[in-house]
Amino acid sequence: MFVDYLVIALYIAGLLGIGWAGMRMARTRSDYLVAGRRLGTFLYSGTMSAVVLGGASTVGGVALGYESGISGAWLVGTIGLGILVLHAVFARRLVRLRLYTVSEMLDLRYGGGASSAVSGVVMWAYTLMLTVTSVLAFGKVFTALFDLPGIAGIALGGGIVLLYTVLGGMWSVTLTDMAQFVVMTIGFLLVLLPFALTAAGGFDGLTARLDPSYFQVDAIGWDTIVTYVLIYGFGLLIGQDIWQRVFTARSPKVATAGGIGSGLYCLIYAVAGALIGTVAKTRYPDLANADDAFTRIVEDLLPAGLRGLVLAAALSALMSTASGTLIACSTVSTTDILARLGLRKGSGESGLRANRVTTVVLGVAAIAVSMLISDVVAALTVAYNLLVGGLLVAILGALFWRRGTKAGALASMAVGSVAVIGSMIGYGLEANEPIYFGLGAALVSYVVVSLATPPTPQPVLAAWDARLSGTDTTDDVPAAV
Repeated sequence: MFVDYLVIALYIAGLLGIGWAGMRMARTRSDYLVAGRRLGTFLYSGTMSAVVLGGASTVGGVALGYESGISGAWLVGTIGLGILVLHAVFARRLVRLRLYTVSEMLDLRYGGGASSAVSGVVMWAYTLMLTVTSVLAFGKVFTALFDLPGIAGIALGGGIVLLYTVLGGMWSVTLTDMAQFVVMTIGFLLVLLPFALTAAGGFDGLTARLDPSYFQVDAIGWDTIVTYVLIYGFGLLIGQDIWQRVFTARSPKVATAGGIGSGLYCLIYAVAGALIGTVAKTRYPDLANADDAFTRIVEDLLPAGLRGLVLAAALSALMSTASGTLIACSTVSTTDILARLGLRKGSGESGLRANRVTTVVLGVAAIAVSMLISDVVAALTVAYNLLVGGLLVAILGALFWRRGTKAGALASMAVGSVAVIGSMIGYGLEANEPIYFGLGAALVSYVVVSLATPPTPQPVLAAWDARLSGTDTTDDVPAAV
């Protein structure tokens, strides 16, 4: 394993070096939070792919392939579909708005007030829980790789991500994401997938050894597929960590082209993970835990050096998600919460310093929470259900229905969130019903209350239209109070 450890160590050292280089590029708040809105197509596509393809997409995608065959690609596939829809339908508008957060968009469209405050709190909880989940996941990987105590593994892995994220903000995250994207592509698609298929004797070998259900695209069940679409596909349409990447694009054209490329890449990644998991099923049919399929096949099939590269690819997937959600949580904290409380110190050098301090505090908090708990799946499910059930209708309504009002948006958030929470209590955290009830209740309340209240004032809509047309290029939307 010495060669594998060396490869991983060199990779981590490279990430820290890239993070240091990113610090020299982050000179303004815009640089720190959205990479100065200067990313071209290739950088944009790579960083978007890296942030959405995390541990669930890599280790989890292989596990689903192990359990359900080809249909195990649906989870990651819905992520790819969400990215494609986001960039085909929404991205051009979002880039022209020149914002930093989802809640700023609600401020601009509805005229500020309680609706954006509620969305800011929900988005903060969502991004923080995603960060905790990612830190916990790659902390376990570090623990296993280097035979460390659990707390030490979390501290080491979390500390590395925190360090390069704090240094250069979104520039460091973008540059390290590109390194991670390259390693993920080589390790997962160009090394592990061919080795796995060759070991299984190709597709003919797979079909000869497994039940035909492993090659049915709907074997995982249509109820599960629809739930994946609603939670992950729709969640990607409105998540702060995803929107913040959209805001980094140099132009609407860059966002559209780069995002569509990223979506297609995610679909390829989905199929690759399912195939690798299917191969693992032929070799280790009785694994007690499907999540072990990834590490088992890596250890058994790959020679030293290449094994380290693929393990680095898995770490890349986890780290890129963690750094992306950490900078997103920091942005929501400074822009939507601290600014609303009057605690954000300007947008120049003091604003940049405030963002760095906030990132440190949140990173340390995420590491500490990861050390205290062993499983955050329940909390993460709550966060995703609240995000989609509580915010999706108000956000899509802001973008597509001019008759939608601030009162309607607030009602949809409140009613949708209550419906989600009540359904989770009644049906269980992992049930499909909460997201259905939440979205249905949010949609009805949004339409009814919007039609029953006065339309959004014309000056508010005029400011919104100016942003959408690109004639207003202001780089900040003051928080409403």
